[in-house]
Amino acid sequence: MKLIKQLIALATVAIATSATAAAPAEAPDALVKRISADVIDTAKADKDIQAGNQKKVMDLVESKILPHVDFQRMTQLAVGRAWRDATPEQQKQLSNEFRTLLIFTYSGALSQIKNETVEFKPLRAAPEDKEVEVRSQVNVARGEPVTLNYRLAQSPTGWKIFDINVLGAWLVETYKGSFASEINKSGIDGLIKTLAERNKKLAAKPLAKPIK
Repeated sequence: MKLIKQLIALATVAIATSATAAAPAEAPDALVKRISADVIDTAKADKDIQAGNQKKVMDLVESKILPHVDFQRMTQLAVGRAWRDATPEQQKQLSNEFRTLLIFTYSGALSQIKNETVEFKPLRAAPEDKEVEVRSQVNVARGEPVTLNYRLAQSPTGWKIFDINVLGAWLVETYKGSFASEINKSGIDGLIKTLAERNKKLAAKPLAKPIK
């Protein structure tokens, strides 16, 4: 699970870039670039966020990130074939718990942002494409740039992120293995219970302090 946390922490820099509502006609890479500076600069400049103020970080996540992430599709892909066997209520519970899990992780990662910058690659997509992959890299103060790509799908309300690739590993695939293992062991309800218990533990813990 430590690997998952590390991947999501890096991916958050990109997820955070797809924040507020924009015109549906706006290109996905243009949307990401335009919002990126706003969210990352906010995290860098806000002393409360830098200090790990949980409420302020959670508010930033709720207002800037959630509207542009398709959590249901992300959950469906992570659960895999078992999604079709789940009841509508189980699907709802899975989506809600997975959403909450990612919120806590995103919040922790946002509080760690210091001097990172994001560099975008040219978009390789046709105008009529409904799903695209936006490629970028995160430039960090120490170490090599981190390759970061993410998939977006066009919806009636604009482009939404549904998967992210960090260092060659897709976020959905990273969770898919652990989800499948839990489902094989204790079924859909077991996975829901495991996610719920993990979220309770995360809710009781303060956000990590920024790395200096």
